[in-house]
Amino acid sequence: MRGIIVVASIAGFAAASLCAAEFAARVEAEEVVFSYTPADNGAGPMWCHGNTCIVRADGQIFVSGLETIPGAKPLNNCLPLLFRRADSGWELVHKDEGRTREPCPLAVAPGGKVFLSLNPTLAPVDAYGGPAEPRVLEFDAAAPAEKPAAHLPRWGAAPAFTEHSYRSFAADGARGELFLLQNVGYDGAHWAFRDARGDWPAAGKLLWPWGAEYDTPQPIRLCYPAVALADGAVHFLGVSDIIEPRPAWREYKKKLTGRDWDYDFRRLFYTACQDIGKGAFGAWLEVASREATCGWIFPQDLHVGAGGRVLALWTERAIDERLRKEFFPEAKQRHSLELAVIRDGAVVRRTTLLAGGEGLGSLRPGDGRFHITENGRLFVFCFARGADKDGKPFAEHRLIEIDPDGAAGPAIPVRLAQPLPSFFNATVRAGCPPSSTLDILGEHAGAMRYARIRIH
Repeated sequence: MRGIIVVASIAGFAAASLCAAEFAARVEAEEVVFSYTPADNGAGPMWCHGNTCIVRADGQIFVSGLETIPGAKPLNNCLPLLFRRADSGWELVHKDEGRTREPCPLAVAPGGKVFLSLNPTLAPVDAYGGPAEPRVLEFDAAAPAEKPAAHLPRWGAAPAFTEHSYRSFAADGARGELFLLQNVGYDGAHWAFRDARGDWPAAGKLLWPWGAEYDTPQPIRLCYPAVALADGAVHFLGVSDIIEPRPAWREYKKKLTGRDWDYDFRRLFYTACQDIGKGAFGAWLEVASREATCGWIFPQDLHVGAGGRVLALWTERAIDERLRKEFFPEAKQRHSLELAVIRDGAVVRRTTLLAGGEGLGSLRPGDGRFHITENGRLFVFCFARGADKDGKPFAEHRLIEIDPDGAAGPAIPVRLAQPLPSFFNATVRAGCPPSSTLDILGEHAGAMRYARIRIH
């Protein structure tokens, strides 16, 4: 579908808004990049949620993907792929031989450098899991089919990496720097920093926040983070991912599921290291929580703005309805897309971008990502579904402009022929330059699809 135009006036911003102007968005392309067979290993092409598998380098679009090895046993039963969008369509330019479980994030740097984060297993073919050796492949955007250079990050210790990496791959496109962070166990994540010369001068371990308030105090493992590297600083936004810490809820859930375990995703934490060369991360800030009603939170994106502002984006569900009657009968369900402005280690503003639920209507916000244009305008591109006033169901994307202080304009529909509830974008957090072109990669019916949207 091409030629769809939406126009918005954001003169209704708060009085302090700096960007009262009109914008239009045009859908220019929608294409299938590749199809895939489910690997049944607990991951999939969208599993590296806080990263991206689509980048723009020197005007070209690259996408990373996975190929399930026929007949191979999980967990490490996939091969990494790299595609380029050529004049004739999407072409496969690299298939790696290192067996892996998870999708492989991308990043870019000046000079047409395209980086692919790999986590190949060191385990035998028939092993269920086992050790892994993280590495980074470097491609030339002008000749991506040529053999890439392989780099081994220099870690500060000898971490026992496995196929469950939950890794983050971030880039500062202006400075040509990379940051790689990978979980090990339940107490923290190891990180390595690569400078513009290609050296790895700093490494360390980020320890998770401590859950002293739980019946059994424990580290609060954080997963699916959005990580940004900007001007030598690293910013991290992640969600709690631990086995249900409340005994009464854990027991009740076991009656429902028959499982001894159920993971919580309901506390959102932020931290930052202002000089990654020194490696000292600050205190943990709990940005949001749905702990009281066993709700759900998932990080969506992070934007490092001007004046020390960091914008956090996440989705929320107020309650686990399975537990409501027994534990919090008066609570109401609410689904929302939330934004917070963080400054000097504190939340200074909160904005609900979209919301639905009991007493609020049928709207169900989905994934959202920040997008920055070359003239500095900041947008949230997101997915939403629900029913209109006549009861007709809809599933669509929306574009919302955000001003530097976190105020939001109206949510304007951008209708793709095939909406993508879960998607990546070519983000500045992966080193991509700001652009009036919004490049999207998402999943639908066993295929990964590309969409290009022009904002002007």
